[in-house]
Amino acid sequence: MAATDQAAIQEVSARFARAGRVEAIFVRPGRRVECLARSRVDAIAGRGLEGDRSRGGSRQLSLIQHEHLAVIAALLGSGAVDPGRLRRNLVISGINLLALRPLWRSQALEVRIGTAVVLVGGPCAPCSRMEETLGPGGYNALRGHGGMLATIIHGGAIEVGSPVIVR
Repeated sequence: MAATDQAAIQEVSARFARAGRVEAIFVRPGRRVECLARSRVDAIAGRGLEGDRSRGGSRQLSLIQHEHLAVIAALLGSGAVDPGRLRRNLVISGINLLALRPLWRSQALEVRIGTAVVLVGGPCAPCSRMEETLGPGGYNALRGHGGMLATIIHGGAIEVGSPVIVR
């Protein structure tokens, strides 16, 4: 790829039509424990969400695309999917989560969610527990629609309704 082409792709890959929005917040207080809905939560840099079982690493925060919930429900043959059963922390609408993952290591996109700042990493693959939680085919219904993982680089408050903005 020519340098000018790469520069153009880098520029447009950091541009979004609008901000996203936090539709729901969930914390997982323990392994195999139901997720708890929250209207507000504190994000702790390098760790995760207050009250969540995450302890750092690449799984500090999990995000799922609100618009994909209808796809997951359709693949399961059900009318709707309760996002809390998917075991993701934040349900985000209005912005393509996959596009928040940088195309080049040198171009990390800082994403402000409420007053917290995160870096979106790789996809959040479903676990085999989705068969138990969603029924037969639950694992495959989530493949490709399981959301993204993020690390928290600056802590802050996240509320339902908070904007999701690329910095």
